[in-house]
Amino acid sequence: MARYHGSNINPKKFERSQIKIILAVLPLALFTGLPIVFIVCHAFKPMDELFAYPPKFFVSKPTLDNFIKLFRASQASGIPMSRYVFNSLIVAGVVVIASIFMSTMAGYALSKLKFKLKNTLLEINNMALMFVSVAVMIPRYLVIDFLGIKNTYFAHIFPLLALPVGLFLVKQFIDQIPNALSEAAYLDGASEFTIYRKIIMPLIKPAIATTVILSFQAVWMNVESSNLYVTDDSMKTLAFYMNTLASQNNTVAGQGIAAAASLIMFIPNLLVFIILRKSFMNTMTHSGIK
Repeated sequence: MARYHGSNINPKKFERSQIKIILAVLPLALFTGLPIVFIVCHAFKPMDELFAYPPKFFVSKPTLDNFIKLFRASQASGIPMSRYVFNSLIVAGVVVIASIFMSTMAGYALSKLKFKLKNTLLEINNMALMFVSVAVMIPRYLVIDFLGIKNTYFAHIFPLLALPVGLFLVKQFIDQIPNALSEAAYLDGASEFTIYRKIIMPLIKPAIATTVILSFQAVWMNVESSNLYVTDDSMKTLAFYMNTLASQNNTVAGQGIAAAASLIMFIPNLLVFIILRKSFMNTMTHSGIK
């Protein structure tokens, strides 16, 4: 029986055997990359190309007019765009860091520790994967209202702290870590937190990177909290502001603003994924392999 070698999945040097794989994957890669190309081209199209018939996929005469109109529209508002950017960065930073600690700590407990209702809690997390945000919108509002955190940063942060898919992936990754490592640490007198910090965390960096990507995407594009839990405009996020600009300029002339706003909101997501893509792919490769 042939043995499995994980290194063959991603060899360091080019091999002839890769040619057939490249020929098979390249068309799919180009096809999936078309939306990204379209978003970039659409943001730089002049007005006549935005409404050309038949529609043009690529831009012929790129221009910065759409971005100039966007920043002029933002200057006309009472609150500067920098305030919305600041709010989004604060919320995204706190949510990402908190999600890492919550997912890794819970994943370690559900994977390696023994306690009552362990399987029940895991099933509850798995069930949470089936619920969309609209289904829990009213309960979230009632909780936030009860806690008295409306019009605060906590109204943005609190609903996004739990990341069921992140916990599931982290738990699956920790399952692959041999129990012998933690047992040896116990014999040396290490505490649970020491094992979590010095053994588990360094070995699950790919899963952590995946959690960062998923949590950042969830919070960066989120407009629910600004719509439902925040009435003070100075406490709202960049995603809400960009959506507001696009809706307020929902005319023929405003389509260029909407295109530029879409690109600005998309770029941070793309950069985060590009930076962490290698670790993300490692998580997808190993999360189901024991």
